[in-house]
Amino acid sequence: MLRYLLLLTTIGFFGCVNSENEKTAKSELNPIKVELVQENGNYKLLRDGKPYFIIGAGTEIEKIPILAENGANSCRAWSTITDKYTADEFLDLALKYNLTVTLGLDLKKERQGFDYNDTIAVKKQFEYLKGEVLKYKDHPALLVWGLGNELNLNYSNPKVWDAVNQIAKMIKEIDPNHPTTTMLAGIKKFDVEEIAKRCPDLDFLSIQMYGDLPNLQARIKESGYEGPYIVSEWGATGHWETATTSWKAPIEQTSKEKAESYIHRYRAAIESDSVHCLGSYVFYWGQKQERTPTWYGLFTEDENPTETIDAMHYIWKGVWPENRAPRLDSMRLNGNFGYESIILKKAQPYSAQVFIHNYENDSLTYKWEILKESTDLGVGGDYERRPESLSNLITKNNNDIIEIKTPDNEGAYRLFVYITDNKNKVATANIPFFVK
Repeated sequence: MLRYLLLLTTIGFFGCVNSENEKTAKSELNPIKVELVQENGNYKLLRDGKPYFIIGAGTEIEKIPILAENGANSCRAWSTITDKYTADEFLDLALKYNLTVTLGLDLKKERQGFDYNDTIAVKKQFEYLKGEVLKYKDHPALLVWGLGNELNLNYSNPKVWDAVNQIAKMIKEIDPNHPTTTMLAGIKKFDVEEIAKRCPDLDFLSIQMYGDLPNLQARIKESGYEGPYIVSEWGATGHWETATTSWKAPIEQTSKEKAESYIHRYRAAIESDSVHCLGSYVFYWGQKQERTPTWYGLFTEDENPTETIDAMHYIWKGVWPENRAPRLDSMRLNGNFGYESIILKKAQPYSAQVFIHNYENDSLTYKWEILKESTDLGVGGDYERRPESLSNLITKNNNDIIEIKTPDNEGAYRLFVYITDNKNKVATANIPFFVK
């Protein structure tokens, strides 16, 4: 119950089967009770009566085994059904690898056209999600229900929080074993006040923050929220908050810069708050196209782990993995770094170079690629098409030093490099450039 806000006065917070044998075993599984408690002023989750701090990632189902291998105890799914798997399959695999699941109930977003003034549509959504809760509420891998994802992003109708509370109240009635939360894009005073007023049955908030994560505690204080929280997404500096070129192309961190920032941000914002923080889910334990094919995923399109996974291994286990990915120290095009707004002439030769530290002196392979700058730009993680790759523009390739011929057409482009060791671990970087 979100009554631990500055403006309020009371606190309330408790509130794929292939055989008959597998079916029988599944029917005998019992839920494991999860509670939100406050002890000696500190909030914590209790799972089966034992303190449980979330160490996890938002993940693709096929990456669950490597997530567990690197030290996680939990994973997050955004919805109970996707085009790749069902919640049953996700929960079962998580259970197999001793991971819990924060399971998303996919409430529709106003920014994608859903109208929370439409009582019939809201009721239909409620009935559907109630059915999903009934399906999965007793699974022993279930940890927390996540009611919607970034419903506060580009919205105007606060009735969305009425719908969230209706679902939270329903869950309290039919599933006393699992708390509820909603995932916010950042945290602002207006949203907190509306949720406090309209969602008395919600147990706590979850916050999603990227480059600004070291300022998390200050942002929470500004919002007036005084309750517990999960950091349900965090990771690379967001494309909306990074430096840009003179033609407004965002500058992506190299894999080394991401790895270093992950460690710093985790220490500064998540590990440092033992009073309110219930744990976190790094984003994204997989690969996706969002501004670039490498921006947010901890894996490459070839399914290979990057430097950032080594950083998470270090965060979660306290030691570096035995074999480390190559460290990409820097990359230059025509002698310049990406933040220098590199403008080149069309159909001319230019050189590029990447500087690497190879921890184990592994054999390395280098892959270079030139893409057009992405123009299919989504919001809030919405689907984006991969930009076009341009062939025959790399004219000389000496691994860490190449020569390119710039495209004939004026416009914005990016030069990418992927350096892979013999254990299939990868370092990545890209440089935006503009052809005139």
